[in-house]
Amino acid sequence: MYINIKFLKIILKLMKNLSKLDLLHYRFRGLYPVVIDIETSGFNSHRHAILEISLITLKMTNGWLEKNEMLHFHIIPFKGSCISSEALAFNGININSLLRGAISENKAFKIIFKKIFADIQKNKCKKAVVVAHNANFDHSFIMEAVKRIKMEKNNPFHSFVTFDTASISGLILGQTVLAKACYALNIPFDCTQAHSALYDTNRTAELFCKLVNKWKKLGGWPP
Repeated sequence: MYINIKFLKIILKLMKNLSKLDLLHYRFRGLYPVVIDIETSGFNSHRHAILEISLITLKMTNGWLEKNEMLHFHIIPFKGSCISSEALAFNGININSLLRGAISENKAFKIIFKKIFADIQKNKCKKAVVVAHNANFDHSFIMEAVKRIKMEKNNPFHSFVTFDTASISGLILGQTVLAKACYALNIPFDCTQAHSALYDTNRTAELFCKLVNKWKKLGGWPP
């Protein structure tokens, strides 16, 4: 049987390029995006506690960004933290409920970091980057928690780089509110479920994937 060697080389090259497209490393300059939402007992990352954290990892399928796996934890407030009644009324969290199944910051972040480091290695990335709506808020609470539990050396997240879906949505959609940005891309959004870390992370991940993929469809990637 005759085999065209030149044609075979072209096919192998195309397959190699397609496999590269499925590694997040090639899309985000070696950064591994992780979508995160945090619910807290207030706005000050030094004094207020993380009460709930949810994250969604991402993957590329034939060059298109998709949601992958989710982790979700209720967190026991750290000793000496301030608990704002206004914050609890806003996010609807009852920190005294046994049904929360809350765990310590230390335990939660050990599980989270182990998962992220494995995915960083799989995607040949160097660092994880926080993706969130108004990302500076979530990033600041993560960095403070890392210091508090003395896990600085085991922190996979970039120390200052974030991907903020509020800013990206403002640029592409003219919307900065999460619900309105979702509506603009026909992503269902139930306001009665908002301000739950689990729900907000899911909607933010959906939004981020659609924004990235929309940019590709418009011809913005690859450059």
